[in-house]
Amino acid sequence: MRTKKGTGKGAKRTDAAVVRASISFPHELYESLEGIAKEKKVSLAWVVREAVERYIAEKWPLFAGTGRE
Repeated sequence: MRTKKGTGKGAKRTDAAVVRASISFPHELYESLEGIAKEKKVSLAWVVREAVERYIAEKWPLFAGTGRE
């Protein structure tokens, strides 16, 4: 799999360890995620990253916090 550095327009992170992923959601789940993002005034990507980090912390606590500094 190829990875890209965050060098495109609007890229906020230049960390080479960041990987872009394309994920498909059922329509209802996507709408729920959008609603959460609007309520919290954050991006949908932030909501998904936060959810994944919490999932990993719950299921595999030894790996929690290793994704970002």
